[in-house]
Amino acid sequence: MNKSTFFTGQPIFSQLVSLISKSAVRKAVVEHKSDRYYKRFDTFHHLITMLYASYQHCTSLREVVTGMQACEGRLQPLGIRYLPARSTLSEANESRSYQVFEKIYQSILTTYRSLLPDSQSRFPNLVLVDSTTISLFKEIMKNAGNKGADGKRKGGIKVHMAVRSNENVPYLIRFTAGANADVPFLKHINLPAGSVVVMDRGYSSFSKYNEWTVNKVNWVTRISPHNIYTIDHDRPLAPIHQAEGVVSDQDIMLGFAKKKERVRCRLVRFFDAERKRTFLFITNNFDWSPVQVASIYKQRWQIELLFKRIKQNMPLQYFLGDNENAIKIQIYCSLIADILLKLATLRLKRKWAFSNLAAFVRLHLMNYTNLTKFLENPDKCRICNPTPHDNTQLKLNFSG
Repeated sequence: MNKSTFFTGQPIFSQLVSLISKSAVRKAVVEHKSDRYYKRFDTFHHLITMLYASYQHCTSLREVVTGMQACEGRLQPLGIRYLPARSTLSEANESRSYQVFEKIYQSILTTYRSLLPDSQSRFPNLVLVDSTTISLFKEIMKNAGNKGADGKRKGGIKVHMAVRSNENVPYLIRFTAGANADVPFLKHINLPAGSVVVMDRGYSSFSKYNEWTVNKVNWVTRISPHNIYTIDHDRPLAPIHQAEGVVSDQDIMLGFAKKKERVRCRLVRFFDAERKRTFLFITNNFDWSPVQVASIYKQRWQIELLFKRIKQNMPLQYFLGDNENAIKIQIYCSLIADILLKLATLRLKRKWAFSNLAAFVRLHLMNYTNLTKFLENPDKCRICNPTPHDNTQLKLNFSG
């Protein structure tokens, strides 16, 4: 029998939630007045309920409510005094503004930001911009695409994100209907001089390109097939760059000659031997090598992996409400659940695949085991009953 004593006086769920500052939650509540019309099911109870739904992959209000009722005693360390009925949770998802959960997410990110950056990152000032569309079961928000065989169109919410590549969590999030264009999101992005922003060709804005150039912000994207441009001159190519796949390197002018808004930039054609495709990159940086331009754009794949991570490990196929506010609340709570899992692994020497970590937490969310010690050495750890004097919590070292 394994005689390990790696256990804790709190369930794994309590250990994860302990990373959220209650003072930050109270501050968000005061700012958004989110408890004004609630006597028992306050914002903190709502947050805990939605985090439970995220980690347990609950697909209905009944699953959430009955699941929490079954482990009521293990929720007490969190200070939970009231378990909601289905109608209570449904009403709160509809009426309590999603903005209070946005504020809580941002406070967590601000608190732990110094711990997130990876010192091994090749591009510490790189910001990735993209969007992902989440399909909805009814046309709550208009989706792109044709109508289905039944003549009806499903809804879709488009989640726009800006992500610092060395943090791998979004710092800026906005929502639009799935049918809306991507470009308006760029007005929310303000970057300091020296930053590098990489985006898909859907974010094509000549005015923003020129604004970033004036502010000494470097940008890299793919040229849109609808863009018109004239070639100023061809740059000479070194044999080593040609061998790596560079087809051409040109200084160009984007836009019609009679239009006021035009963009002076650089066009790099790059052949990807692995995919057998030619990519056309544009940038306002004239000093990078053409291979470096292609390499920087390649970092955009990181945000695609982030979208995949969130969609696969958080319950965003089913929503606990049929209104826009409830959907936004669930997305923000999924992002909070995601960042708490990331924080739990920051100081581990052992590397975990995020999907394995999320699966373990889902299976043992209410079990008593020390999450940090288990993740470091799962072979020597077992799930135990709590002892009355052990109140171990997850702790992060800000000095590192």
